[in-house]
Amino acid sequence: MKSPTIQTLIISIFLFTIPTSLASPPTLENVFTQCIIDFKPSNPNSPIQNFTYTPQNPKFLTILNNYVRNLRYFNNTTRKPIAIVAAADVTHIQATITCAKKLSLQLRIRSGGHDYDGLSYLSTVDFVVLDMFNLRSIEFGPKLDTAWVQSGATLGEIYYGVANKSNDLRGFPAGICTGLGAGGHFSGGGYGNMMRKYGLSIDNIIDAKIVDVKGRVLDRSSMGEDLFWALRGGGAASFCVVLAWKIKLVPVPEKVTVFNVETVGNRGGVNTTELVVKWQEIADKIDNSLFIRLTLSTSNKTVKASFMGMFLGDSSRLLEIMNKEFPELGLNKTECIEMKWIESVLFWLSIPPGTAPTSVMLNRIPQKQIYLKRKSDYVQKPISRTGLDAIFKVLLENENVTMAWNPYGGRMSEIPSTETAFPHRAGNMFKIQYAANWFVPGEAVANECLSQTERVFLAMSPYVSKNPREAFLNYRDVDIGISLNSTYEEGKVYGVKYFKNNFERLVSVKSRVDPDNFFRYEQSIPVPSKPLGSRE
Repeated sequence: MKSPTIQTLIISIFLFTIPTSLASPPTLENVFTQCIIDFKPSNPNSPIQNFTYTPQNPKFLTILNNYVRNLRYFNNTTRKPIAIVAAADVTHIQATITCAKKLSLQLRIRSGGHDYDGLSYLSTVDFVVLDMFNLRSIEFGPKLDTAWVQSGATLGEIYYGVANKSNDLRGFPAGICTGLGAGGHFSGGGYGNMMRKYGLSIDNIIDAKIVDVKGRVLDRSSMGEDLFWALRGGGAASFCVVLAWKIKLVPVPEKVTVFNVETVGNRGGVNTTELVVKWQEIADKIDNSLFIRLTLSTSNKTVKASFMGMFLGDSSRLLEIMNKEFPELGLNKTECIEMKWIESVLFWLSIPPGTAPTSVMLNRIPQKQIYLKRKSDYVQKPISRTGLDAIFKVLLENENVTMAWNPYGGRMSEIPSTETAFPHRAGNMFKIQYAANWFVPGEAVANECLSQTERVFLAMSPYVSKNPREAFLNYRDVDIGISLNSTYEEGKVYGVKYFKNNFERLVSVKSRVDPDNFFRYEQSIPVPSKPLGSRE
């Protein structure tokens, strides 16, 4: 027989010590709130109750919704947390972990809310959201070559701070979406348009401060190299709460050059199929300072290909490279825009040059929320002309879906697949993001967009990685498997797709640092199954 939970005991004690006529069992949220208030040590200058929101608080839904980036998971039927702790001090994190454990509550850790399938703020059981948005300080090293960034800092805040502090001499290789939180983005292997030159965000992280399941504050030295390895690409929410990362800043030139060439049907007499064939030949082999993302969509019953690029250098050198390696695109001087690296961040947000100050990247709350679905794939062999034509036909039949093809090669091929928990390195030509957005509520439109995404995904099966069909953790996708019972067998289904051969090492780290599997969610790293014959 299982022993009663702490929650049950607390309520029982309450009932026995209060006269029957006055007895009213405390709600779970009240018990949790009292627990975190009573927790010691605490910071008297930052009382945790000032940063805790329960459903009775008039700000509760606003705080919850501020970092929901997918409206599919914000409606009247979506299960809400019993509390949101918007931590502003390390003691708030320690209290939340301790009390969630005592009351058998699951914990969801949210830094930016860009978890595509909502796993940082959803659960099927009683849960608490630990929101990190208040913890967003950025502290630079004396030589301006490193910085400590807290998990709640957004990429926009990091980029803006780095550029201003270094007089535009430094940058950081992470994502193009400025609203991403450093906590989740980095730990999942976040990438950006400098990855061919400098690798991923995690390849430029040299230390971390965490709060573990016991409430201890640890750094790289005290946590050990195995856990530090796991945090870089393995998804930190399976192991601990990341308080801050120490990042290594990278040099950027005085000017970078960006371009966005869109073609529908053909360009200069070269049809879209031939342009994509050529892109596949060169995108992962061209100069490491050049990143060219290919986006495929439809326009007026025709496939549209967009070649959006950034070169860490001036336009003259870029044109030399393009004329030699990709003359079919016909890139010309007027399509090349030179700007500071920090200004290029806005370009990748589709903000026309000169129309907004760089400070707009500090905006945390998007102007418009959408409904969305994302999926991912990796391509390791060139897709033939016949294959491309078949793909284009499927896109035309499913017009709500776009595909972004992100080239690998360069530094990505030089770093061993076991260097960090992120395994997708040499051998991958490019990564695919499948995207469907819609803007109105309703089951019918949602089902249609989801069905279209699945049809395109299935049609791509012959052209992508196999055994396993690899997936990118930061493009969270519950379709590839979920853990309902927190078993190793369930976790392995999605785990080998996200982590390949690194999965078993992640399980080993998990079993050492969180043997009771407190840090768990629908796609977390599992602990090993108990050996046959073992006793409970």
